[in-house]
Amino acid sequence: MPRIKGDHEARRRDVSEAVWRVLAAHGFGGLTMRAVATELGATTGLLTHYFPTKRDLVAHALDLLELRTASRPRRAAGEGLSGVRAALLNILPLTDEATDSNRIWVSSWDTALADPELSGDYARKYARSRDKLRDLVAAAQQLGELPAGDPARIAAGAQSFVLGLVVQALFDPPAFPPDRQVELLDDYLATLAAPARP
Repeated sequence: MPRIKGDHEARRRDVSEAVWRVLAAHGFGGLTMRAVATELGATTGLLTHYFPTKRDLVAHALDLLELRTASRPRRAAGEGLSGVRAALLNILPLTDEATDSNRIWVSSWDTALADPELSGDYARKYARSRDKLRDLVAAAQQLGELPAGDPARIAAGAQSFVLGLVVQALFDPPAFPPDRQVELLDDYLATLAAPARP
């Protein structure tokens, strides 16, 4: 009996779910055709219909990660400094879902750094994130909630701070539980908002 289109799309969703479960359990280091096939209860031969090469599997996993990260519930950005705060809170591993996504992101860095094309793609993603932060910082400056300064430089510093906090929270969850992450972010933002000393 020939497969109908709906069956193919349902099977592709099943494959994507299996890829996600492997990533959540083992990160990119454990992402192999065999691991996904085992998770799916299928043969590696079936997977080659979807991913002819390991690089195709990795590219799909990265796309899936970006899609899942983008679809996570977000705090409303708001105006001014509250918008900057909301954007940075949305990055932190404050929930189980956000922790899984961040763990997978961090595990993907080695894979991306080893591939010039993926590395360039990641650089562009982080640049887009900085650009959004820059616009939020500039809006907070216009409202007088942040002091004058180069908004792009302030955004780069804020992104660097929050990504460093992500890594610490992933490696040492007891030392960086969600409430402490929020406190540290608020301390950082208070320092940004403080008027410059003469």
